[in-house]
Amino acid sequence: MKKEISMEELDNFGGAFRADRSNRVAQDAVMTNGLNKSCLNHDARRRNPHVFSVSLKQGNMTNQKQSGRCWLFAAMNVMRFRIIQKYHLKEFELSQNYMLFWDKLEKSNYFLENILDTLEEPVGSRLLDFLLLSPVGDGGQWDMMANLVEKYGVVPKSSMPETAVSSSTREMNRILTELLRGDAAILRREAGEGADRETLTARKEQMLEEIYRILVICLGEPPKTVDFEVRDKDDNFIRECGLTPKQFYEKYVDLDLHDYVSLINAPTDDKPFYRRYTVKMLGNVKEGSPVCYLNLPIEEVKAAAIAQLKDGEPVWFGCDVGPYSERETGVLDPGNYDYENTLQIKLGMTKAQRLDYGQSQMTHAMVFQGVNLDEEGHPTRWRVENSWGEEPGRKGYYVMSDDWFDEYMYQVVVNKKYLTPDQLAVLDTEVIELKPWDPMGSLA
Repeated sequence: MKKEISMEELDNFGGAFRADRSNRVAQDAVMTNGLNKSCLNHDARRRNPHVFSVSLKQGNMTNQKQSGRCWLFAAMNVMRFRIIQKYHLKEFELSQNYMLFWDKLEKSNYFLENILDTLEEPVGSRLLDFLLLSPVGDGGQWDMMANLVEKYGVVPKSSMPETAVSSSTREMNRILTELLRGDAAILRREAGEGADRETLTARKEQMLEEIYRILVICLGEPPKTVDFEVRDKDDNFIRECGLTPKQFYEKYVDLDLHDYVSLINAPTDDKPFYRRYTVKMLGNVKEGSPVCYLNLPIEEVKAAAIAQLKDGEPVWFGCDVGPYSERETGVLDPGNYDYENTLQIKLGMTKAQRLDYGQSQMTHAMVFQGVNLDEEGHPTRWRVENSWGEEPGRKGYYVMSDDWFDEYMYQVVVNKKYLTPDQLAVLDTEVIELKPWDPMGSLA
């Protein structure tokens, strides 16, 4: 059986290309302007105006810059919304750098503990390779954020502002990754030489002290107390000093994170709907709650998100932001780019197939700040608060078509009060553990 590409086949390929005049037109356009610009469908912009029947008001747009902290920015945007509304502020931000510091430290501990729990794994095993792949990346999940807040609270941005490193994390991450992989090698070597768990744990604590020092040098030292000083829209001055970060959260954010549940839409055969799922070895705070999902049909995910938005509360969500995303106007629509006609191909993978075959997974977290409902109450497009500054989209806001929601939305986080009785009942059922490399283990 022939396996190679023959010269005769190449001649046939070239002849077929030259025989179709539309190929030369497409070639000239794409080589000059790029693929996306050549395939841009302007009707998608017209179909998705930045107008919504339900629209919440937020402060100024935030900017994660060259970092992968979207999940933390999105969570802080949900929380600051409460402060802005409650105290009638024009703008306000919580410190994303503060959250980054504790996340990096906790992830380092989580990684080293996983290494200690897998000492019997040989070098080259799939599990060990997975753990070593990204020991301390920027990404995360809602439940990981909740664990950080429960342990460390939150602080105003003025109490721990951005640094050059928090806004561009690649260099720090490279050093931390190299250090942690080396630490893993040390722990495994010492274990092989007969060190017991108590000795290895003491060694791990020395390693974490190094990590802490690096984080303080790069990000600053987290404050133990904070002052809340702001002026409201009427120029009234509000001040309270000497609060611990946990006290600040409890008083000014006042959000019971235990009331919130992650709903996912993963329509693959291995994940039946109306079941709870977790992912092995996915987390940051070792003693914290595990990441947990409730898998539901897409229409039920939408219904819960709409109910929360109608009540005036934004919704944290996770999606695959790359496909059919038009940055200039901030439109997310599967009709944005007409690749099929330009390239004369057929792209027909289902959402389940994209998950199963590695074509799609959750890559970015943002916040729903509104939705447009038609006369019958069905969503047609969604208002999205991003964290990429004011340049892309409409002053930083994106608009997501409902069709795009169907295909590339994977997770929303809502208060349990917006679930149906049948959905609530699933929360009391056994949690199914997924493999560490399952696509639902991807981090925003």
